[in-house]
Amino acid sequence: MKTVSVQAEDFDPAAAQLVLEGLSPGAISSFTGLVRSDGRITAMTLEHYPAMTHAALAALADEACARWALQGVVIIHRYGRLIPGDRIVHV
Repeated sequence: MKTVSVQAEDFDPAAAQLVLEGLSPGAISSFTGLVRSDGRITAMTLEHYPAMTHAALAALADEACARWALQGVVIIHRYGRLIPGDRIVHV
């Protein structure tokens, strides 16, 4: 099972984990990236070319599945205006 999403909306990492838990794996490993709050950044805007972005992320998921015996992969990447503390990516 591979899911790749490129979206402006926020996401719930726990919901993504529940999808993987439904596959009855032995373990789940995840990473959630956030906009840094270093006092200098008030906001940032991520732009992308939709077809290229989705294809590149799907290729990463395919590569991971080819390299390791994974039961599932979820990749979520956001675009648009983000402020410190916002979630950007979940893998």
